[in-house]
Amino acid sequence: MKVAVLGAGAREHAIAWKLRQDSRIKDIYVFPGNAGTAQIATNVDLNANQIEDIADFIIKNNINVVIPGQEIYLVKGIKDLLKDKALVFGPSQKASNLESSKDFAKAFMSKYEIPTANYGSFTDPKKALNFIEDIGYPAVIKADGLASGKGVVIVFSRQEASQVLEDFMVKNKLGESGKKVVIEEFLKGEEASYIIAIKDGKFGVLPTSQDHKRLKDNDEGPNTGGMGAYSPAPIITKELDL
Repeated sequence: MKVAVLGAGAREHAIAWKLRQDSRIKDIYVFPGNAGTAQIATNVDLNANQIEDIADFIIKNNINVVIPGQEIYLVKGIKDLLKDKALVFGPSQKASNLESSKDFAKAFMSKYEIPTANYGSFTDPKKALNFIEDIGYPAVIKADGLASGKGVVIVFSRQEASQVLEDFMVKNKLGESGKKVVIEEFLKGEEASYIIAIKDGKFGVLPTSQDHKRLKDNDEGPNTGGMGAYSPAPIITKELDL
């Protein structure tokens, strides 16, 4: 069996490391990979901006399974490009909108009555700031698009809110991802993640986990794409479990 892992971070290194322990797997390719993956797999110098080239490589080299680590590969449509050519562990480009657009995800939750924090979506920073003033501080500002975990900021004052909105929507520090923002009420507490695999109308529940996004110890510093996670999440009780 041949497996491709898509991404360049520690997550992809961990996935490749675990795959290498399976005797059924002959070859592991990581796109584009890093210094760690180079020691246990074959790095291929192609990134998410070359998604069609990645798909061609996978087809030509008869790779059986594709594991996208970074969501951008799914958003770019790797699942759709490969279709029946390989088993891609992830959703279609259309379904990936739930990940690539927070506005889309919140509208989806509202439509299907899935509990979620009170929110508003804005392309005008002044209207966004007025909404924050209405719901009160602290509040959560989220860039609508993908930002590698750096597009979510908790603000505690009008000054902080104004600065973040200016950075995202005026100075375009996150590019297109920050031109629209989602403002949410702040919900205090620990979070846990459920990962559910879905295929042909059936689903399987994977173990829970708890991700830690703050850059520094003691839950301090800016958000990141994730500094690490552990599983199972200890806050999930039998009553909360699926």
